[in-house]
Amino acid sequence: MRRQKKTLEKEKNMTLSGHLRELRNRVLVCLVCLVVTFLAGLHFAPDIIDFLTDMGKDYGYTYVYLAPQELLMQYFSVALLSGVCVTLPLILYQIWAFVQPGLKKNENLLFLSAMISGLLFFVLGIFFAYKVMLPFMLYFLIDISKGSGITASISVQNYMSFLLTIFVIFGIVFELPVVSVLLTQMGLLKVKWMKTGRRFVIVLIFFVAAVITPPDIVSQIMVAVPMIGLYELSILISALLLRLRRRRKAQEEA
Repeated sequence: MRRQKKTLEKEKNMTLSGHLRELRNRVLVCLVCLVVTFLAGLHFAPDIIDFLTDMGKDYGYTYVYLAPQELLMQYFSVALLSGVCVTLPLILYQIWAFVQPGLKKNENLLFLSAMISGLLFFVLGIFFAYKVMLPFMLYFLIDISKGSGITASISVQNYMSFLLTIFVIFGIVFELPVVSVLLTQMGLLKVKWMKTGRRFVIVLIFFVAAVITPPDIVSQIMVAVPMIGLYELSILISALLLRLRRRRKAQEEA
């Protein structure tokens, strides 16, 4: 305990050059880890691409590459993306460790909770996209071309870009509870506003769902319903934390 207090006092009294050295060391650790995971990702990149393209092959898609270097560049892209995903927990930890000495206890807890929950919800969004939305989208998009006499031969680069776009969109969408809770905890958003604006938000959600999905009502509902559920979860968590903060404040004043 004493050693931790001394460490915290030492970090608080650190000079600007000391902070810069610490920042440099933490960035170097992240870069070294990223390079190592990138090289490891290169080894598994063909397997990852085969795994992702097999989903489309089940629905009748065939894949081509239009430039000599296209498939190789996709290997590099997948390896880099895999490296970032594997290194991300370490990057988040290094960020938290760097700013932690300057945060108060409640700020430190909020910052750490936001990073962990943000990462979990982003992964959950990708999992939802992979298991629910992508199979439906791939089936719908190839089904509407049946009878046209046109064979679907998809560029590997375009297919991977499509997958990445869908993953990122749903990863960001699933961050709604985290962002809402952060804003309410910072006082920039009120639970009352979220409740009174519910009907307008639902209309906005269906508009967003119509933009990011194929033009059919089923896929729009499949996207809109989880988004509405996330919004209601945001209200529930924000209201619960607000109630706990008021109870804690009342106990301190008593």
